[in-house]
Amino acid sequence: MIRIIAWRELKNLFLSPLAWAILIVTHVILCYQFLTQLEAYMQFQAQLSVSEHSPGMTDLVIAPLLKNTAIVLLMIIPLLTMRLISEEQKNKTLSLLFSAPISMTHIILGKYLGILSFLLILVMLITLMPLSLLLGTAIDLRQLASAVLGLCLVLASFTAVGLYMSTRTKHPAIAAISSFGILLLLWMINFAGHSTYAEHTLHSGGGSVLNWFSLLNHFEPLLNGVVSSADIAYYCLFISLFLVFSIRRLDYLRLSY
Repeated sequence: MIRIIAWRELKNLFLSPLAWAILIVTHVILCYQFLTQLEAYMQFQAQLSVSEHSPGMTDLVIAPLLKNTAIVLLMIIPLLTMRLISEEQKNKTLSLLFSAPISMTHIILGKYLGILSFLLILVMLITLMPLSLLLGTAIDLRQLASAVLGLCLVLASFTAVGLYMSTRTKHPAIAAISSFGILLLLWMINFAGHSTYAEHTLHSGGGSVLNWFSLLNHFEPLLNGVVSSADIAYYCLFISLFLVFSIRRLDYLRLSY
């Protein structure tokens, strides 16, 4: 049943112009950024080759590309998740789901995996850009795999937040704005964790706490090829927490019908 709901969500996405617009716009932005950084790397390649421990293609081109992908999708994912439950409430079709012989867990996981499948397709297409460099140069495939893993975990976390906010309101626009606000807050927490004030308060533990709560702070080690079980566990816990919140909220809506 989860697979059926997920396939339905994925199919509806590709039947709408929104999904195709997101694919096109995202690739245009990231392709431009990729080619710009690749050109800059080629200009300074001679100077970099002189230094013994200079960063390579993976550090200067691929890692920034995937980091910028996360930032771009931070703004786009709320548009994808805003309609998942709120539109069902607005159109009075949520009762049809409640009357079906499926649990609230199946509904949430099905809708979540449907959006996540679309994002994984998007990540796969974006990954073809750095892989194309293998035709002319060597790249660190282990670091690339680590960075792609981190990107998938970040996008899965963004989707979990967006799905939960979609259960909180009947208005998709409000769900999108609130999702973006929460994700932006996580970005600001990461910024605050690296600010001068945070460094000043690091001795009291304030800065480290802010950094621990930041999604992007756990993403950066994976971008650098450092796979830590603590970072992966953090993302898994974060995703599970918001999915549980969504299930509980949907169960509350079922009881109120």
